[in-house]
Amino acid sequence: MCPKAIYLHQIQASVNRKVNVGLIQMSCSPVPRENLEKVKPRIIELAKKGAQIICLQELFTSLYFCDEENYENFKLAEPIPGPSTDFLSPLAKEHNVVIIASLFEKRAEGLYHNTTAVIDADGQYLGKYRKMHIPDDPGYYEKFYFTPGDLGYKVFKTRYANIGILICWDQWYPEAARITALAGAEILFYPTAIGWATSQDAATNDEQYQAWQTIQRAHAVANGVYVVSVNRVGMEGPMKFWGGSFISNPFGKVMYKASHEQEENHVEELDMSKSDRYRTHWPFLRDRRIDSYQPITRRYIDEA
Repeated sequence: MCPKAIYLHQIQASVNRKVNVGLIQMSCSPVPRENLEKVKPRIIELAKKGAQIICLQELFTSLYFCDEENYENFKLAEPIPGPSTDFLSPLAKEHNVVIIASLFEKRAEGLYHNTTAVIDADGQYLGKYRKMHIPDDPGYYEKFYFTPGDLGYKVFKTRYANIGILICWDQWYPEAARITALAGAEILFYPTAIGWATSQDAATNDEQYQAWQTIQRAHAVANGVYVVSVNRVGMEGPMKFWGGSFISNPFGKVMYKASHEQEENHVEELDMSKSDRYRTHWPFLRDRRIDSYQPITRRYIDEA
């Protein structure tokens, strides 16, 4: 093949590139090993359906323990790499899938993070992202457990795509999505654990879910990238995790939405050429006024 033909072939391959992403929305038990064993056949099922990148929900190896401040819960933490990545790595290698695994990381004695590990399709551990924005609300006492991330916003060059990982509360911050997209992420993944208090009425529940989905779809629009958000589902104490996992195209269209009630495994094909098309026709990145954005680094702009 002549050099020109090789070049044209490479361009065509890039234009036609498709990536199949899988997500697993499920309920969890208090026992980490049970959750690992539960997720295993789901990973295999998705791989058989063609999934190439599979995202698991936030802190999937346990119940969402941050609903209380309890020192006993620190026993759930583990090093990364560690037992969970050791369990998942052979699965990734055998089935040629990238696995995004959200875990409770013990970094050192008394130092813990909410962290996502990325395992490439050859089973190799690629690295980790530590959650940057840590909430502290009734039922979500994460500041009791987690130190804010100190690795910055990360992009992982996997076999199938360059992916950015942000975690739950990060999803409300456009700055996090923007920086990760600017660093080269083609897909933003959001492992999540968010739900409704059982005391809330249906209108409040719907308003909260719509806000949650809308802000993430806006990240897709503003950055011209796919967004994949994976939430847990089911009752845990006074919290009903609302599921509703979804995939948005680079212009905010919902391609898939899971139910609010059921466990679901899903595979969706993403056409990676869409980002270039939307970014070309809606050139938000071209027209950014980076010379005017210095105030964004301030906590608040007080009147002079």
